[in-house]
Amino acid sequence: MHLRDLTQFLAELSENNNRPWFIMNKPRYDILREEFLAVVTALIAELGKFDPQVALCNPKKAMFRINRDIRFANDKRPYKTNFSAGIAPNDARRPSAGAGPTYFFQIEGGKLMLGAGEYMPPAPRLKAIRQHVVNDATGFAKVLKNKQLRATFGDLLAEDKLQRPPKGFDPDDPHIEYLKLKGYFVWTEFALALNAPERLVPQLAQGFKDAFALVTWLRGVKETFDEAAAAEA
Repeated sequence: MHLRDLTQFLAELSENNNRPWFIMNKPRYDILREEFLAVVTALIAELGKFDPQVALCNPKKAMFRINRDIRFANDKRPYKTNFSAGIAPNDARRPSAGAGPTYFFQIEGGKLMLGAGEYMPPAPRLKAIRQHVVNDATGFAKVLKNKQLRATFGDLLAEDKLQRPPKGFDPDDPHIEYLKLKGYFVWTEFALALNAPERLVPQLAQGFKDAFALVTWLRGVKETFDEAAAAEA
């Protein structure tokens, strides 16, 4: 992929985030979109080597649209200033679609950002994950100590968490700080290697492989809950 062309396009879009400019530059976008599709296609093939559950994902369905949903937003800019994709079994890349753990990455502002796991899952799913932390404390501890995961991502993302223990969970649980999380996701960022576009897919594949322990553990979550449980999450 021509990463310099992509970063230049996105930089210009951020300065001219309006429909007339986008329509005028649509041919540029179409070329970049096709190149990005090739990246996602190659990445899925690499992920399938260690995660067969995503081997047959449709790359077109993995790619997010560049149009923003502005119906209820104060920010009325019509376009995103990134290219992004989410890869999950059955092409269910969003938590609301029952995605479960997802591999996600985006290119924006000269950076490559990637993450894996479940970011802000819906209440019933969050309740189930927390219960899995309690029921499989040993397995969860192994995930937290996984050398590859920690080397690439560090700890779980904790940008938004409860101040108090969630209702129904023991305040003295050894993993109580993790039970307060509203998502179970890892995230990291790199400077985009503009001069080495051939490194993009291998870098992404290795990063996601390093997060595979978390993805595997999250797939073991039992989703048996009711509406009352959802309300308490």
